[in-house]
Amino acid sequence: MTGLLGRYHQLVENGELRPDPGQLAAAQRLGNLQQQLERYEAPGLLGRLLGRKAARPRGLYLWGGVGRGKSMLMDLFHQCLAIPEKRRTHFHAFMIEVHALLREARQSETGDPIPPVAAKIATNLRVLAFDEMVVNNSADAMIMSRLFTALIRDHGLVVVTTSNRAPGALYKDGLNREHFLPFIALIEQDLDVMALNGPHDYRLERLAGIDTWHTPLGDSATAQVREAFFRLTDFPPEDSANVPSADLDLGGGRTLHVPKSLKGVAVFSFSKLCGEARGAADYLAVAQTYHTVIVVGIPAMGPDNRNEAARFVTLIDALYENKVKLFATAAAQPEALYRSGDGAFEFERTASRLMEMQSEDYLAAGHGEA
Repeated sequence: MTGLLGRYHQLVENGELRPDPGQLAAAQRLGNLQQQLERYEAPGLLGRLLGRKAARPRGLYLWGGVGRGKSMLMDLFHQCLAIPEKRRTHFHAFMIEVHALLREARQSETGDPIPPVAAKIATNLRVLAFDEMVVNNSADAMIMSRLFTALIRDHGLVVVTTSNRAPGALYKDGLNREHFLPFIALIEQDLDVMALNGPHDYRLERLAGIDTWHTPLGDSATAQVREAFFRLTDFPPEDSANVPSADLDLGGGRTLHVPKSLKGVAVFSFSKLCGEARGAADYLAVAQTYHTVIVVGIPAMGPDNRNEAARFVTLIDALYENKVKLFATAAAQPEALYRSGDGAFEFERTASRLMEMQSEDYLAAGHGEA
């Protein structure tokens, strides 16, 4: 494999990337980390028992707004890193796995389940790379400090992650956040924190020519949002049958199946999101987890659909307040979606928000920005 920095320069020279000082600085840092990891040999079990220590490379926390190239750089890092003991995963999927392992450990062992779970995760692994680190529920927040302390300091894993938020803004205003603060301290002590907030939103540029609201319902509208999904995620359209799915943790043992979930982009049907009994907390979990949501099959609604309309209002409020980008296929323009029925007058505010969510200023805002 070649060096990350060389690959990055090649992409710029070929015109696949434009020159970007912020991206270049991040590529240089990741390139240095690649070299350090390929030279680094962690102490074996005997060495650890004898107290031998090696200078473990520092990991990296790369944060910034949507579309600045963080995922692209993480792809390059993982592709170029010439060691077998590496793993790259989406952070949300990783935490679902962690909770499953913790449940198994509690059933089969007595005592603290975190050390054996950390040991299992760290087996034959030296580098753990995450995309889109985001913390939006107390179950994750309560265990992350102890889990990652074990992974990084006890097992010597090097963690590399991207996020839309600075470490200090993770789980902001979350329940019992005081239990999460040691995790922020761990990140700031053991990882280099680097901002990537250049002026260009490459993800938006990739969507040139594609609107966000598509009507009427039909093959043409579906094709447009399908194209948006593949441009946003860099997933090959010819492999569409294998787009990953996810089960979003809603708390209290409840989950929401996400039919397509990749790189912070989720696809839902209107019937799944608003045709079933859901509340504000469910929609908030969606809005905090995904920077872009695609909703297909939004119908024109009337008095018989007042419950669906009310849920749709709550969904849009959550997406709007968290600056989530919305792509949709719908039977009508926003102002014509719900003209009569309980709450139709109040729905005018939702229609106004839907119009604003199509604007350049809204689309340029970072996920979660106030």
